[in-house]
Amino acid sequence: MENRTSKISRKTGETDIEVSINLDGEGKYDINTGVGFFDHMLSLMAKHGIFDLSVKAKGDLYVDSHHTVEDVGIVIGNCIKEALKDKNGIKRYGTSFVPMDEALGTVSLDVSGRPFLVFDAEFTASTLGNYDTEMTEEFFRALAFNAGITLHAKVVYGKNNHHMIEALFKALGRALREAVTIDDKIKGVMSTKGCI
Repeated sequence: MENRTSKISRKTGETDIEVSINLDGEGKYDINTGVGFFDHMLSLMAKHGIFDLSVKAKGDLYVDSHHTVEDVGIVIGNCIKEALKDKNGIKRYGTSFVPMDEALGTVSLDVSGRPFLVFDAEFTASTLGNYDTEMTEEFFRALAFNAGITLHAKVVYGKNNHHMIEALFKALGRALREAVTIDDKIKGVMSTKGCI
C-alpha cells in the first residue's frame, strides 16, 4: 500500500503552521501550538486515531486562541485530504461514541468530498487555560471543510467542559481512523458515482 502521508506549511499574518500526518502511523504525536489544552486535545485525537501527527504552530496568542486553533484545523484538514489521495479502498464512514467520566461525546463522519458540519454542544465555561471553548466548533469546521468531510459532532450529555471536549476529540480520532481504514473488499471507491 502506498504511504498515506502529507506535510503542509501555511503562513499568514496571524499564524505560521507546519503539520505532518501519517494516516497509517502508530498514534505518535508531537504537538506545540502555544495553547496547552489544545495541544492535549490534538494529542488525544492522534493517539485514539492511531495516526502520527506533528503540529508546530506560532500564532497571535496575544489576541486570543482563535486564529491559532482555526488555522491548525485548516492545515490538518488539508493534510488529511492530501494523504488520502484518490480515497481508493477506504471504508469512507466512521462513527464513535466516547464516554469521558460523566460526559458522552459522539462523532459520525463521511469522507465524502462534500464538506459539512453539524455541531451540537454547549459549554458552560468560556475558557480552559488559554483555550476558548467556542473554538472547538471552529476547529471541527475548519478540519471538515478543508478535508472534504461531512462531520456530525455532538455532546450527548456532560457537566465538565474538559470532559465534554475531550470526548469529542477522542471520538473524532476514532471515527476518522475507522473511515480511512482500507478494506480489501472495496474495489475503487465506496460510491456508485465512481469518485468521492
